[in-house]
Amino acid sequence: MDNPDFKDNNLKAILGPTNTGKTFYAMERMLSHASGMIGFPLRLLARENYDKAVNVVGLDKVALITGEEKIIPKNAKYFCCTVEAMPVEKKVVFLCVDEIQLASDIERGYVFTDRLLNARGEEETLFLGSEIIKKIIQKLLPDCKIETRPRLSTLSYAGVKKITRLKERSAIVTFSIPEIYRIAELVRTQKGGAAVVMGALSPRTRNHQVEMYQSGDVNYLVATDAIGMGLNLDIDHVAFASDMKFDGNNSRKLFATEISQIAGRAGRSTKNGTFGVISDELKFDKDIVQMVENHEFNALSHIWWRNSNLDFSSIKNLFISLEEQPGKNILRKKGNALDFLCLGELSKLEHVNKNKNDKLLIELLWDICQIPDFGNIFSDRHIQLLEQLYSILKDGKIEDDWLKSQITPLSRLDGEIDTLINRISNIRTWTYITNKTNWIKDANLWQHETKKIENKLSDELHERLTKRFVDKKIAVLSKKMNEKIDLEAVIKFDGKVLVEGQEVGYLRNFDFIPEISNDEHSSRILTVARKALPKELDKKVNEFINSSEEALKIDNSGNILWMESSIGRLTKGDNIYTPKIILKNFDMLSLDQKTKIQKKCEESISEIINKTLANCLKLKNLNKIDNDQDDKVVELSSKVKAINFHVFEGLGHTLVKNIPFQIQKINENDRLAIAKLGIRLGVNLIYLPIVLKPKIIKLKAILWSLYNNEFYVDHVPDEGRVNCKFNKTIKADFYFFIGYIPSGHICLRIDIYERLAALVRNEAKKTKFKITEEMLSIAGSTKDNLKNFITEILKYQFLKKDTSESDDEYYFKKTNNNKFKNSRKSKIKKNKVSKFDLNKDSPFYILKSLKS
Repeated sequence: MDNPDFKDNNLKAILGPTNTGKTFYAMERMLSHASGMIGFPLRLLARENYDKAVNVVGLDKVALITGEEKIIPKNAKYFCCTVEAMPVEKKVVFLCVDEIQLASDIERGYVFTDRLLNARGEEETLFLGSEIIKKIIQKLLPDCKIETRPRLSTLSYAGVKKITRLKERSAIVTFSIPEIYRIAELVRTQKGGAAVVMGALSPRTRNHQVEMYQSGDVNYLVATDAIGMGLNLDIDHVAFASDMKFDGNNSRKLFATEISQIAGRAGRSTKNGTFGVISDELKFDKDIVQMVENHEFNALSHIWWRNSNLDFSSIKNLFISLEEQPGKNILRKKGNALDFLCLGELSKLEHVNKNKNDKLLIELLWDICQIPDFGNIFSDRHIQLLEQLYSILKDGKIEDDWLKSQITPLSRLDGEIDTLINRISNIRTWTYITNKTNWIKDANLWQHETKKIENKLSDELHERLTKRFVDKKIAVLSKKMNEKIDLEAVIKFDGKVLVEGQEVGYLRNFDFIPEISNDEHSSRILTVARKALPKELDKKVNEFINSSEEALKIDNSGNILWMESSIGRLTKGDNIYTPKIILKNFDMLSLDQKTKIQKKCEESISEIINKTLANCLKLKNLNKIDNDQDDKVVELSSKVKAINFHVFEGLGHTLVKNIPFQIQKINENDRLAIAKLGIRLGVNLIYLPIVLKPKIIKLKAILWSLYNNEFYVDHVPDEGRVNCKFNKTIKADFYFFIGYIPSGHICLRIDIYERLAALVRNEAKKTKFKITEEMLSIAGSTKDNLKNFITEILKYQFLKKDTSESDDEYYFKKTNNNKFKNSRKSKIKKNKVSKFDLNKDSPFYILKSLKS
């Protein structure tokens, strides 16, 4: 043996599967001695058992030693360490190494092998682990007493269960971070959320996530094989989402022992557990299932070894001692460990190699090479850091300013989850460095600073993971339901519905809109919420019934809005003035409540239409009007009634040519009656100016769209505009019914059309005429648009410019067959007028086609 001070007659190995109480036994044995040391495979396990020991014997008697954390009281008797950080040179009565089978691990195994061969307690040495290492121990340590222990509970294979069908207290295991995220998001959607455990997390973040699971805040865990060691969790079932892992060199199938180590997290103490897979493609072979269930595996054939008796007399001799071969076949020499690779890179540097025979500097160089790369990427950046540290430390200690410049940028909390994980990896490296007290001027200060940053980043990462992968509402409510608590629902003044203080949805008028993910608890939660709604809904119905018609709005698609949200929609009715009302299916309302709402909507919508289009509607079937001069009632003539009918049918206007008699021949009394009704008689159009108000135009657009089932309301001209661009994809009669006439490239409001046509007729009395400023002002348009209107619609001839005329003036003259002669002077018979060919862009052509 390398260590002659200790005898092997007090060696003991306790071997068995997970959940056999091995670690509990070791802690009891250590604390029964005057002094002791246990090496754990993980920092979080060392910390967990340190806390347990402190609770038993007190803070001043227990030390914690890991690569990143050292708490060593002056009178410490008991040491909880990571295996790599064990101060094996220190004499203790009791010494233990946990998970000793990790001596077979290709990355860390040589350290466990060294502890197996060389670390000893003065009175008792104990190794804990799996039975697969039994034969190795028997060959290397023939005097070691071996005790095997059975698992305290049964582990059985449950076959295939999809993620959506997994029961609570299940862990889902996969081996890549993207898959962890994908599965965790699926569990959030289907189950309300999951805790996340993976090797890249800091111990603090991992503990926070584990605590969230253990406390029942979430009932599912998504993890890598990081849960396979040392985490004693209340897991009933382990579901494998993958059977492939990357071992640092290649992607390979899981070994049966690895499956067992991970699956063994299910069922603790005397509670049985199960394991399985999430799809048929992942089904385990029967042989593997039998091995895992019976805890019977092939014994290890070898473990990894590296010489720990190193020669620092020169860099060359250090390499020679590291390359020394083991003396037994069952020991495999570990090559290309991270520290060895770093030594190889640094030894190539001139300023390192010039000190190749300086023992103290070579020991320093080796210490620097052992700084861990927590990102596990062995990058140039890591080598550069080691080079910088060597350059500084060979001449003294690290200056505070340089330390600050390296550490402070890592305290930022911005970025994605992966960015935070990367910062935590970097700060953990600096935590390790600052624990080298002989390297730092004020080690305590910087240990505190790096620990503070790591904790801050870890807490932020925990919050980010929780926010992304946990639906807090479902998590809280699920926990309360598991505690058999009767849930209580309340409705806030703003309509939000809360169950046990968690928002689960909101009332939007008479609808309850759930806002929780659909999982096995959601139906019960929503049932509780709905029980609190009837009283509130009754209040809402009464509030609606007692509201004024102004409380209802109609949007551009014909939806009926109350308090800014839809309660139903309008659809085509018997005529354009009377659309039908279809309410939404309010499944939480009674038939009586729905009937009242329907009636209120019908009354309010009718009132809105009747008030807005009162001047149109009164024309229908109007027989008499009051005479202002003698307070007598005046009977309307058939001609006035005919005009009224056409104006009513046209939503407030019609073409003169639609009237079955000559307008200029109606008598003065009829003209007075028409004027009293607010109707204006034009040369080409008859209209109610009042229906050209923006609010009325908007309602007419909605009514036309509903009646024709073609919605162009979004194309209504802006409020106050007397013209708009003519969109040829929109039916021309839509423009006409809302009060605009297609006039070339633009549409003109009908009153403007009349005024503009009158100005043109007046100017056309001249031999030639041009577009006047008044025309431009009235039309609110350009000369080019008016040119098209005058030539294409009014049919005046455009005159070519001559050199004497201004470049920006257009000139026109009347044509012999001009369509728009003064109707009062025209002697053309009505039946002859109808023989004229109408321009297809003309509104008269459009109206003629509609009538036919």
